[in-house]
Amino acid sequence: MADSAVDYAITPQALKDKIVAVLGAQAQDVGIALGEVTVTVRPSEYMAVMKSLRDSEGCQFEQLIDLCGVDYSTYGDGRWEGARYAVVTHLLSISLNQRVRVRVFCAGDDFPVISSVNELWNAANWYEREAFDLYGIMFEGHTDLRRILTDYGFIGHPFRKDFPLSGHVEMRYDAERQRVVYEPVSIEPRDVTPRVIREENYGGVH
Repeated sequence: MADSAVDYAITPQALKDKIVAVLGAQAQDVGIALGEVTVTVRPSEYMAVMKSLRDSEGCQFEQLIDLCGVDYSTYGDGRWEGARYAVVTHLLSISLNQRVRVRVFCAGDDFPVISSVNELWNAANWYEREAFDLYGIMFEGHTDLRRILTDYGFIGHPFRKDFPLSGHVEMRYDAERQRVVYEPVSIEPRDVTPRVIREENYGGVH
C-alpha cells in the first residue's frame, strides 16, 4: 500500500522527468513553476504531443479541464519579442492524479492558426470557440468554429490587447423600426487613468 501511495502522489520533478522521457524532442521546453509542470511545444508538434500526453503510459491525461487564448503583445511592459498569440491547455489524469499545462504559440500574428484538439477531447469544443471569439485564434479542423459569447454581427475580438475599451459599435432599441439597431460608438476613445486624490494628512500621516 505504501508503494502505491507514493506512486499516486507524484512530485512535479518526477512528472517532468516522465514527460521529458515520453515526448523527447517533440517538447520545446518542459519546466516547473509554482509547483506545476508546463510543456511548451511548437505548432507543428502540437497534435502529436497532445496525443502522446493522452495515450502514453505514465501520462494518461484523459481529461481536458481548460483551454484558453493568451495575447502576449503587452507582456513584460510591451517588451515581448516572441509570437503574439498562444493557446494554453490544462490536462488532468484522473487515473494517476496528476496535472500538466501545455502552451503552444500560434504561427502568424496577423492570422493566428493552431490545430484543434476537439477530436482528442470533446471538452475542447466550447473552449476553442471561446478562444476564437475573444482572441480571433483559428482552430484548424474544428467542425463548428463560430462565436459563442458575442453577437453574430460583432466586430473584432474583445480580449485582444488592442481592442478599444468602448468597442466598435453600440446597440440601442429603435422605437420607429421596433428592433435593436447597431451604430458606430458615439464615445470618444480615450485612455482612462485613475487619479488618487487625498486630503492633507490623510490617514493621520504627517
